[in-house]
Amino acid sequence: MQNSEKNRDKGRTIDTSHCQGLIVSHYGVAVEVLFLDGERRMVRVKRSSGHVVGDLVAVTGEVLSRRHPRETELRRRDARGGIHLVAANLDVLGIMVDPLSPSGFIDRAVVAARAAALEPFVVVNKCDLPGTPPYAASLAHIYGRALPLFVISANHRIGLGEIEEFLRPHRGAFVGTTGVGKSSLLNALCPDIDLKVGNLSEYKRLGRHTTTVSSLHRLPGGGELVDTPGFRDFGLVDISAQDVALHFPGFEQVDGRGCRFNNCRHRQEPGCGVIASVERGELSSERYRTYLAVLGEVESAEDTVTRRVKRG
Repeated sequence: MQNSEKNRDKGRTIDTSHCQGLIVSHYGVAVEVLFLDGERRMVRVKRSSGHVVGDLVAVTGEVLSRRHPRETELRRRDARGGIHLVAANLDVLGIMVDPLSPSGFIDRAVVAARAAALEPFVVVNKCDLPGTPPYAASLAHIYGRALPLFVISANHRIGLGEIEEFLRPHRGAFVGTTGVGKSSLLNALCPDIDLKVGNLSEYKRLGRHTTTVSSLHRLPGGGELVDTPGFRDFGLVDISAQDVALHFPGFEQVDGRGCRFNNCRHRQEPGCGVIASVERGELSSERYRTYLAVLGEVESAEDTVTRRVKRG
C-alpha cells in the first residue's frame, strides 16, 4: 500500500485557493498545517475537535473549516481502557520489539494493523546485545514469510539503511513497549525530531495547555513518520473475533486451501483449513495455541460489551 503517495497525489489536484493542507503537528488546542505552497501556519482548534496528525484539511482564514475523508485511522487503547485516535492516513505500522517485549505483543499489533488496513512490519532492536540474535532468529522463523522483518541497533545505527529504503514510499508510525528504543530510532531516522515544538513560543497561551506534541516528520530519503509521545503499549482497539481469525500472522500460508465457512474461527468448525494444517504439522501447535489465547481475549471483551448493552 502506498497511501502517503496517494494522499500527496490528491493534494496536488486540490485548488490551492481554498488553502488545503496537511496537519503535521497537534498541540492540543492548536494544530500546525503544512500548505501546498510550503507555508506552515498555526490554526486554533477545539480540544475535542477530533483532528489528528495526517489529516488533510481545508483552512479558511484562521479557521479549520473542513476535514477530508480519511483513508486509514490508527487507534490505541490506554491503560484505563480509553480509546484514542493517534494518526490518520498512514499505510504502514512498525512493531518494535526486543528480547524483553511481552509475549503476544507482535500478534496483537499485527491483527490491529491489518484490521485498520495498515501493512505491519517488525523491527527487532538492540542487535548488539548477546540475547538479541537468537531472539531475532526465532521471530524470523515465526513471521519471516508473513511480514517484513528488520534487525537493527538504533543506538549504534546498525541496519537503518534497510528501514529507510522500506519507508521511502510510505507514511508510518512505530509502536513498542517502554524501553524498546522507539525514541532512539525516531531520532536516528528523523534528524529534525527535536524541532517539533517549532514556533510554539509565539503561542504561549496555547502551550500552557499542551502536555504532548504529536508531529509528522519527512525522512531525508523520502517517506514520512508520525511521532506521538506517550504512544507505548498497544491495546487491541475495535478488533472483533473475526478480525483475529482473518488477520492472525502465520495463517496466510493456508489461505489457498481456505476453510469451508467464510466466518470460520478455526476452533471446532468442520472443514477448517487452519486446523487441518495444524494436524498435518504445517502450522505449529504452539502458534495455534497463541491464536486461541488472543481469540479468547477478544471474545471475552466482546461478551463484556454485549452484557453492558443488554443492561442498558
